[in-house]
Amino acid sequence: MQQDKSIQYMLLAGLLFALMNVCVKYVSHIPTLEVVFFRSIFSLVASYYVLRRQQIPVLGNNRKMLTLRGIAGCLGLIGSFYTLQHIPLASAVTINYLSPFFTAILGIFIVQQKLRPIQFLYFAMAIGGVFLLKGFDTRISTADLLIGITSAIFSGLAYNIIAKLRHTEHPLVIMFYFPMLTLPIAGVYCLLNWQQPQGLDWLFLLLIGIFTQGAQYYMTRSYQQADLSKVASLNYLGVIYALVFGYFIFDEQLNSYAYLGIAIILLSVILNVKTKKVAS
Repeated sequence: MQQDKSIQYMLLAGLLFALMNVCVKYVSHIPTLEVVFFRSIFSLVASYYVLRRQQIPVLGNNRKMLTLRGIAGCLGLIGSFYTLQHIPLASAVTINYLSPFFTAILGIFIVQQKLRPIQFLYFAMAIGGVFLLKGFDTRISTADLLIGITSAIFSGLAYNIIAKLRHTEHPLVIMFYFPMLTLPIAGVYCLLNWQQPQGLDWLFLLLIGIFTQGAQYYMTRSYQQADLSKVASLNYLGVIYALVFGYFIFDEQLNSYAYLGIAIILLSVILNVKTKKVAS
């Protein structure tokens, strides 16, 4: 029952993240760190309000690990938003969704997560599918790709810390440290490079905060209740959301390599989940 609940949480988080991605894409003309700044303000206020209302200690217990989670999450978010703004939506999301791979691999060392040998093959399939899905897109520079991969590594680190804190910290406390450490970094940049949002920009910036807050909450609940490698693999389904939104909203065209990549990713997800079910 607990595993089923964690899967539901992750699927809902994936949908909310996908809607957030669309909003970030719509404000591509606004500097990345400024978008991060607005997203962090919303998250900080919302998290703090709920924590105080429920009388939960804001700073938590393991402040060292919470700080590390906040820093890793900050770097992961900046890189993620950057790729979303600078390259096609579907390609950006496929690069960002390398994070489940790094989550599972880092989980071996951080939370002593055990993997069956065959799962490494499935993860390799998923990574191959991601790059195939990218379809040798010449619109993606080497720098953009490296930023996206680095972002995925930091996200994987953040997710493992979330799992490590599951017995000592409330999900909202973990979420609170994220914007608390991100705001000073983004705030300094905004003071020096402010660009005034116009018209609907304000709506999209608000929606980014709302969708992200909901997604972060359900993702955190999922990682605190489930096997890391099993739940992490469900993140790959977010690629499908990106393909649908990219096609219908941003008119992004895909080639045969992209569709083959989709098939490989979905197959690897199904095989990985099935393997963990047998193992458990």
